[in-house]
Amino acid sequence: MAEKKFVAKKKSVQIWKIFEKKGDSIERKNKACPKCGPGFFMAKHASRWTCGKCKWTEFISVKK
Repeated sequence: MAEKKFVAKKKSVQIWKIFEKKGDSIERKNKACPKCGPGFFMAKHASRWTCGKCKWTEFISVKK
């Protein structure tokens, strides 16, 4: 018999980290990808913004 492969459970999206409520409207916290369009978020890292779909990267300049 073949052994069963381990499959990790998929995490659900933590919606409270992505959107913010201001008054009667809801606003995004992260930027939209300039290549993919407004439907795709960019992840904020320490020194860059990155799109998870197309891998577009924008580096954050450090001001001294």
